[in-house]
Amino acid sequence: MRIRDDRAHDEPEINLIPLIDVILVLVIFFVITTTFDARSTLQLQLPSASQQASEAPARALSVLVNAEGRYFVGDSEVLRTDVDALKQAIAQAAGNDRDRPVMLRADARTPHQAVVTALDALAQLNFKRVSIATAPEPAK
Repeated sequence: MRIRDDRAHDEPEINLIPLIDVILVLVIFFVITTTFDARSTLQLQLPSASQQASEAPARALSVLVNAEGRYFVGDSEVLRTDVDALKQAIAQAAGNDRDRPVMLRADARTPHQAVVTALDALAQLNFKRVSIATAPEPAK
């Protein structure tokens, strides 16, 4: 008696259903985690300037920072952008008058570090009356 072996003739097959289940679970995981990222963004309320224009005193020292981070004290440009060079230029323009008001004008595209450097130089020279120039909000 001869016993037939049907296993030799079975065709191998790949079952795709478990693979589809795993991919579906991964897609659901990524969709859920991206929505958590959108909900966790930091909400900031930035300060705005009032539309009241205040006149700067005529003898105020002007410190200007342009969009590239270059400094101008009065009408002259500061050649280097470090704190010491800026302190020298401010001290030369202001003399010994540390009660003199200072108007800091910075371009809106100025790097934040350039403005902080200017404020640091003014603080190291003991200037107390520092104003930051702003533009009024556009009418809506």
